Amino acid sequence: MTKTSSVVEQVKKQLFIGGSWRDAEGGATLEVDNPATGGELTRVADGSVADGDAALTAAADAQAEWARSAPRDRSEILRAAYELIVERTDVFAELMTLEMGKPLAESRGEVAYGAEFFRWFAEEAVRVSGRYSTAPNGATRLMTMKQPVGPTLMITPWNFPLAMGTRKIGPAVAAGCTMVVKPAAETPLSMLYLAQVMEEAGLPAGVLNVVTTSRSGEVMEPLIRDPRARKLTFTGSTPVGRTLIEQSAQQVLRVSMELGGNAPFIVFDDADIDAAVDGAMLAKMRNIGEACTAANRFFVHADVAAEFSEKFAARMAGLTVGDGLVDGVDVGPLINAKAVDKVTGLVADATDRGAKVVTGGGKREGSGFFFTPTVITGLPGDAAMAREEIFGPVAAIQTFTDESDVIQRANDTEYGLVGYFFTRDYARVLRVSEALEYGMVGVNQGVVSNPAAPFGGVKASGFGREGGFEGIEEYLETKYVGLAL
Repeated sequence: MTKTSSVVEQVKKQLFIGGSWRDAEGGATLEVDNPATGGELTRVADGSVADGDAALTAAADAQAEWARSAPRDRSEILRAAYELIVERTDVFAELMTLEMGKPLAESRGEVAYGAEFFRWFAEEAVRVSGRYSTAPNGATRLMTMKQPVGPTLMITPWNFPLAMGTRKIGPAVAAGCTMVVKPAAETPLSMLYLAQVMEEAGLPAGVLNVVTTSRSGEVMEPLIRDPRARKLTFTGSTPVGRTLIEQSAQQVLRVSMELGGNAPFIVFDDADIDAAVDGAMLAKMRNIGEACTAANRFFVHADVAAEFSEKFAARMAGLTVGDGLVDGVDVGPLINAKAVDKVTGLVADATDRGAKVVTGGGKREGSGFFFTPTVITGLPGDAAMAREEIFGPVAAIQTFTDESDVIQRANDTEYGLVGYFFTRDYARVLRVSEALEYGMVGVNQGVVSNPAAPFGGVKASGFGREGGFEGIEEYLETKYVGLAL
């Protein structure tokens, strides 16, 4: 048995419902592919509508007792799970690389990042509090208390198959909410293995339920419309998010959405260019560019555009593309053939409109879903990739000369997740940070994600926050009690 098959064999491939591992209705299974080869990696249970209903039933049945559990008990479970994840970093990392494609070094980084949400919310579980005050007229005492929202539906994406789960599960466990998690069909193994870890850490039966399925809409819509559900949290595309919000409106379901992005990356003329290139490599190439936080539109001041473009292109051209399990590989495959076709089409559209490919520009021949790291200059504002998420290793550069103009161009999008800019003028730091219409801003850095900070966007990038002190509030209701004297 090879090392790779050994890792996959450690994962239970069934549904996890009510504390038990069981087959999907009728024994149905779905194929999980390895994007580095395009071939089948394994098969897991393919849940049905009835399986989804069973998972919500288990969550609803467990909710009352779980809500009454001691905060310290919930904290200790999260802490134990954190330690188990760290202990099994290599297993999680190989699973992620096999099912999603990112190089092992990046997968290990995601394990550390994802585990940290459990450590953070283990600490927050015992800090949930209300308040007590006197009414202005002195006749009444005002008391507020925090209580868990209740059974929560979680839909997680394929691009960060562990961290997007822990970022939701951590605060839900800390707050006292039960859950039904539906991971992406492309990357179910990381979530299934996480469920095993949570079970081993002592999480009671029914608190966490995992339903893998190839029919996400068919299985999840009845649950979203079910009055036993109290919250829906989703990370994914804006079009899907809009559909889920519409479905949730019928029962006024509490919703948090982390949706698409179209991140600007602005380099001002006073920036440290070498630092800006370092930041650009992180902002663009983290996760092979398949991230909602990925820099999507590069705006570089005309006075430094040539220097930045030359250095950036040289760094991109020096990256090694290949199977993420191979030592020395910097860039793994995209998730599937559809993703490659999309990026290919965006590059073709840009060049048809006059943009110039400086390096890269095409998919790699042979098996797997590889696209070469690409830098494009002279991108016209009407190109498709100036409006759409690229979700791949392509950086397209535009120039500017005026601060107010570049802010207007950066804000000229329906999205508002994250923006980045580089400058050494600290008056400009405050001025531009305030002017950018984004939920997060990175100043002189290419990564903003941090478990201790609130992650989330504005406009069509969604609402609600994950992480930070704010993250647990998404899973708590505020109850007010008036006490007459």
